[in-house]
Amino acid sequence: MITPYDDTYFMKKALQEAQEAYRKNEIPVGAVIVVENQIIARAHNLTETLHDVTAHAEMQAITAAANYLGGKYLKGCTLYVTLEPCQMCAGALYWSQISNIVYGARDEHRGCIAYNTTLHPKTELRGGILKEEAAGLLKRFFIERRNLN
Repeated sequence: MITPYDDTYFMKKALQEAQEAYRKNEIPVGAVIVVENQIIARAHNLTETLHDVTAHAEMQAITAAANYLGGKYLKGCTLYVTLEPCQMCAGALYWSQISNIVYGARDEHRGCIAYNTTLHPKTELRGGILKEEAAGLLKRFFIERRNLN
């Protein structure tokens, strides 16, 4: 029996966050952090809104989850993010000691895999969950952005 709370379920929630970023004219990346099948943090890119290059969805989600849990470590938590984390976000995730990272689309040029970024030894990374939806939203965003310029 398939539980309603699987990787696809939570990635759809991250995609909802990405849609919110898209609506705000932010690069459409969304994230949720889950512990024991409960979403404890929701976030999306806010780099334009906050004028802050570090305001990636993952960074926002890490802060929200740490505040929710009352501590800096995210052991036992899973991050669902629509795009493979960049090197900066992967570094922050390393320090948070998050247990799992699940991403949608790969970032072949700027992602943590391309840079061989070291994750925490106890962190599991897996990807490709709803990758077509995540990649499609990003492609549409950048096509529209190019057409405006």
